[in-house]
This record gives sequence, C-alpha cells and structure tokens, in this order.
Amino acid sequence: MAAVYSRSESLNALLADPAARLHAEPLGLLAADAAVAAVAAGEALALAGGPVAAARLLLHARLSGRPGAPVTTATAPAGDIADWAARHADAGDSRAADLLARLTAPRAGFAGLLPSAPGLPLLMGIVNATPDSFHPGSRRHDAAAAIAHGIALAEAGAHLVDVGGESTRPGAEPPSVDAELDRVVPVVAALAKAGISVSVDTRRAPVMRAALAAGARIVNDVSALAGDPGSPSVVANAGTAAILMHMRGEPATMQCNTRYDDVLLDVADFLAARLAAAEAAGIPRARLAVDPGIGFAKTPDGNARLMGAIGALHGLGAAIVLGASRKSSLGALSRGETVEARLPGSLTAAVVAAAQGVQVVRVHDVAETRQALAVWRRLAGFA
Repeated sequence: MAAVYSRSESLNALLADPAARLHAEPLGLLAADAAVAAVAAGEALALAGGPVAAARLLLHARLSGRPGAPVTTATAPAGDIADWAARHADAGDSRAADLLARLTAPRAGFAGLLPSAPGLPLLMGIVNATPDSFHPGSRRHDAAAAIAHGIALAEAGAHLVDVGGESTRPGAEPPSVDAELDRVVPVVAALAKAGISVSVDTRRAPVMRAALAAGARIVNDVSALAGDPGSPSVVANAGTAAILMHMRGEPATMQCNTRYDDVLLDVADFLAARLAAAEAAGIPRARLAVDPGIGFAKTPDGNARLMGAIGALHGLGAAIVLGASRKSSLGALSRGETVEARLPGSLTAAVVAAAQGVQVVRVHDVAETRQALAVWRRLAGFA
C-alpha cells in the first residue's frame, strides 16, 4: 500500500507522533560566498559542513517510523527550522536537533583522503576487471590491461580507483569466489604499489579480506555489508572504510522489485539501518559512506527522484557517493541512448550531485567529469 501524505503549515505537527522518523530535504541551495554569508547570517544551513548550504528545508515525518506509514511534510526557512529544533530540544525532544546536527556536521575526508578543492567531490574512477560489465568500454578482463587503465584514471585526476571483479548489472550472474579473487587481487596490489588509493567493489568477505591485504583502503559493497555475514567483521578488523549501497535482492532479480512507498524515504531508512548495523559491528560512522544505488531495483522515476534530492542523505551523517555513470537509468530519462552515448547525462548527474554537496562521484570518464565539475565550480562562484 502506498503511503498517505499530508502537508502541514505547522512544524509542530511533524513531532506529534513520538515515534515519527524525520528526514530533511535541502531546498534553495547556495554555494561558495553566497552560502558562507547566508550561514553566517543564520539564514541557511551548511550541508556536511559546506561549501554548499540550504536556505530552506522540506521536512518529512514518517509516522511510527516504518515504511507504508502516513507521512507529514512541512517546509520553512532553514533558520526558522533551526530555532524550532532548538526549542524542542530544550523541551526534551531532540529528534529535529539531532537530524540537523547530522545534516550539517563536517565530513572530515572520507577514508583519510584529503578533500578535493572546495565545491568539488572526490572522483572515483572505475576499473571493471570483468568480461561482462554493462559498459563495454570499461571492461578490462586482462590484469595487465586493468592495471594500465587504473593508472590512466589516476593520471587523469581520479582521487581513488574502484576495482571490481563481478558485474552487478541487472540480470547478471555472479562469478565464483575464486574467479573474483583472480580478477581483483593482482590489480589491487599493483595499483596500491603504484601509490594509488584503491577501493574494492565486492560483496564477498573473502574477496574483501584478500583485497585489503593487497592494499585496498575502501570496501565498496552493493549489498551494504549484508550480502556475506563475514563482511562487517572484515571491515571492522581491518580498520578500513566502507561504502554501503542500497539494493533489493540480487542483481539477477532486483529489477523485479522496484515499488516503493516513497523511494527517497525508503532508501534513506534502509541506509540508516545499515549504518547502525555497521556501527554495531565496530565500524565508526566517520569511516562509512552511503550510496543510493542508482539503477539497482529502481524505476527511471525513482532514479530521478534520488539523484535530484540526494542531498537529503546528508541527514544520515555519513559521506555520500553517487554512482550513475553511463547507466541505462540516464538513457531512460532522455531518449534511450546507448551506453556509448550517455556521457552527457553522466556529466549532468555529477554536476547535480556536486551542487548538493555530495562527497564522491564514481565515474568511468574521469577527465571529462573533472572538466565539467571544474567549470561548474567557477560558475557557482568559487575562486
């Protein structure tokens, strides 16, 4: 059953249910000097510490905090919401104040990587050490070719390189663990030896363990550390970082499960639960990032909603990763372009993400994305 929505002029109505779960969707986005001035004047809230800020917020309260429950929304200037949240915190209800604290807290460099220039997300270049990933131009099944491609991505400006040995495109069947290990570990080891920051794209604990031992710094898991019961302890014991992505089911079947009550709230609630589970396993939130899983069990409308409002995930208090590069999701929002013709859509998605303060964008086309973001940054008013 779809959720029932109501709009309220009163912020107080959002807290009427003591079990309601709040989400904040940033509106009226500002950047650079305009953001700094508005935050200093108490007229905007800095997202994840800035340099992007929101002048207004659309608050969502899901009654009883569970999917399918009625949702009440209200919008107001960010400064008014901050004052309202503080008053309720003084009266003993800190839900809104806690949300704003997570929304605005600075992210101190994901996985120990130095932040990019102000206003620019980190660029994660993609190396698919697979024969069957959805983008033919990204496939590097031979280890030597995969290593060379990873080095080229770093030279083009990638801050980190993501190495995967399993295609997770819709309908894909997984390789054996041994096959995935053979594809991934030599590439990770060579890139790490070359001084490149490497993440491993896997949902299997044995592959995570071997890749981390070979020099990977980040685990990028499409199952949000839920696909293998050993995964959380591998990450926790290694003291490394992890990216938790939203997906339903398995890649082979995920596109059969694309109905949501509210895709933004459902994905945010799922990721909040996975963050809590990771913390319970001993992984601090500062070492965690979230990815809404564009194209993973989503319709075109759902993907568009998530990309257009990805800034709402700042309220989870973790770094945000967007992985939309070259995906069919982008073609579905345009004229059904093939993967080879989706570079313009990929660049647009990256710029929209940067404008919402996203910390990492995962892309096939590093040099092109770097140029697009550099131009956006100057046009947005950064020095």
